[in-house]
Amino acid sequence: MARSESEILADVRRGDMAALGELLEIHQTRVFNCCFRMVGNRDDASELTQDAMLKAIEHIHGFNGQSRFSTWITRIAMNLSISHLRKRKLRKAASLDATYGGNGTPDDQGTSLRQKIPDTREPAADWSVQQKELMAHLHTALSRVEDDFRAVLVLRDIEEMDYDQIADVLAIPSGTVKSRLFRARLALRHEMLALSPPQRGKDATTNTDTQTSQR
Repeated sequence: MARSESEILADVRRGDMAALGELLEIHQTRVFNCCFRMVGNRDDASELTQDAMLKAIEHIHGFNGQSRFSTWITRIAMNLSISHLRKRKLRKAASLDATYGGNGTPDDQGTSLRQKIPDTREPAADWSVQQKELMAHLHTALSRVEDDFRAVLVLRDIEEMDYDQIADVLAIPSGTVKSRLFRARLALRHEMLALSPPQRGKDATTNTDTQTSQR
């Protein structure tokens, strides 16, 4: 019979390193997915996951149990991912220099993001061309929104954390989480429309042809 996480944590607090390894293994896939969705590169996500696990081992005695262990280790992974993204932007900017630019409540939008962005970037064999294109656009759009917006989108719409957990992970008030999530979803929608604008001309032509055929 598998042990509960609370039982494993009790052994961890007694200094059982094998129990700590067991606990980290439980959360490894979730940590990887969080990093992967943030940085968009499998190799970088693997490295960040390893770094998060090492930091968790180093600072396990600082885990006081006031939040869930999943929240605590996600905070570590998210901080590492955001730091990685910022360093990557600085490197890109330096490279360029060396060479030579809504309505509704927060939960009204993006509620199917988790279904549209699976844990892997390899589309299922039975997916239609339209589904594959939509997933590719979602990944691209997510990579284009600001890091802070991307973080709250990943935590809420994909990892399905509640507002208090997200506030704990990002070290911001719950009210800020809600307002940031609303703006993040608008930003994502804007990027999606930029990637796949409505084909009004085509629709207008279709409507005209339909009206002509009915006459």
